[in-house]
Amino acid sequence: MKSLTRAVLPHPLLTLLLIVTWCLVTNSVAPGTFVLGTILGVLIPMGTSAYWPGAPNGLRAGKMLVYLVIVVWDILLANIAVAWIVVTRSNRAMRSTWVAIPLDIRTPEAITMLAGTITLTPGTVSADLSDEGHTLLVHALDAESPEDVRDEIKQRYERRLKEIFE
Repeated sequence: MKSLTRAVLPHPLLTLLLIVTWCLVTNSVAPGTFVLGTILGVLIPMGTSAYWPGAPNGLRAGKMLVYLVIVVWDILLANIAVAWIVVTRSNRAMRSTWVAIPLDIRTPEAITMLAGTITLTPGTVSADLSDEGHTLLVHALDAESPEDVRDEIKQRYERRLKEIFE
């Protein structure tokens, strides 16, 4: 029975997300809209399930929630900091730098979350991942030293992602 459920709903959260998204896009929760959203929500994951990686083992929802709160807070603070830098400094006074961050995390989901977090935070951009997936190249808009940026990213984000995904 479990394999039949997995065959019909290989990614149940994606199915739910697709149904909700369809209802929001059409701006309706009429029965026909809901049925079409459900059909799409079942067929799309079934058709694409072969291309999806396995689900992360032991994802810790509580730690993920804490991580998301930290990221949103950091994004808010970084917006203020970048605005301050842009308003008060000339281009020559900015200390932009490239930082190579050696990664301790290995799962694709964790690496993707880290790269996305860095890019979402104003003032930093994930630029490249090494072929082996062991080093992430990051550009920082204004940093006193590359080591400080590296240490902050590893301590603030990577350590938490390792706890969540691995």
